[in-house]
Amino acid sequence: MSLLPTLAEQISRARADLRMGLAVGIGGWLVAAAETIRSDRLAALRQLGDPIMALSARRAETLKIRIYDGETARIGIPQDAGPGWLRAIADPSADMMNPMKGPFHTLRGGDTSPHLAAIALAKSAQLLPALIMVPAEAPASLVQLSPGPLLESLAREATLHPVAAARLPLESSPNSRLHIFRPEDGAAEHYAVEIGNPDRNGTPLVRLHSACFTGDVLGSLKCDCGPQLHTALHRMGEAGEGVLLYLNQEGRGIGLANKMRAYALQNEGFDTVEANHRLGFEDDERDFRIGAALLREMGFTRVRLMTNNPRKVLMLGTHGIEVTERVPLILPANRFNRDYLATKATKSGHLL
Repeated sequence: MSLLPTLAEQISRARADLRMGLAVGIGGWLVAAAETIRSDRLAALRQLGDPIMALSARRAETLKIRIYDGETARIGIPQDAGPGWLRAIADPSADMMNPMKGPFHTLRGGDTSPHLAAIALAKSAQLLPALIMVPAEAPASLVQLSPGPLLESLAREATLHPVAAARLPLESSPNSRLHIFRPEDGAAEHYAVEIGNPDRNGTPLVRLHSACFTGDVLGSLKCDCGPQLHTALHRMGEAGEGVLLYLNQEGRGIGLANKMRAYALQNEGFDTVEANHRLGFEDDERDFRIGAALLREMGFTRVRLMTNNPRKVLMLGTHGIEVTERVPLILPANRFNRDYLATKATKSGHLL
């Protein structure tokens, strides 16, 4: 029995399969991602039954689709609809190229737990939350999941294990170490930069920093992530100790591809929150419990948290880490990120 995959391992396989365009089984339904499905696989699903599309409530609101089931909406798929039509419904970054949509045949009633679970799985795979679903049992060769355990597993705090650590001299502090942590569920690894030798019984300066390829690596001016990262490391270097947790939750947890879709929408005039909603996501899909788990694993229970986001303070406090002080990290705006910072303050509650 030990050679068989656990639920977490099956979920990891299901994420990868959806990203590759394969279907998975969830509670008596075959499920495929709208953005990755191929024509031949869509045709194969049609041979098994009448496919429907499950959308998150946020995307349904944008498309003016009635939401009867709280967190999801379901629509019928026209017989002549191909992958291009499906992607046009799923991806709002192409709305201007495909402005005419509908009328939609909205479905209601029945058990929606498989549809909710499918949307949650797609989000965890950093795919657009738009799924093609057919009521049919999955072949034995495909991953098969039950909605309840799937939702419970996705909502559970990740278990992280240390993988490797080594001294890594940095410009901000030559006396630094980089720690790598790997989640049990096969998701992305997370990192901890330990500056100096912070006292496990003290209150070191800590920063939870979410990955931002565009800002941290490319120096994008659309956000303040890069300057925040380097300023935090510099201040820790000056203090002689600190811990910077680098969490692989790009684009507020929606992934780099969806972040670029959101940027395309922002170029059309939508703000950060509006763009996320049009994509079908919530304002912020990140899980800051990961930060608490990393700190506990490293032996820290009390910290001074460098952040402008009260949600981080609350999340650490409710998961075993006492925040003795919130240390602001406010940097000058530029003409490209001024509106972005204003949205963070007015809609996301950041203290700027």
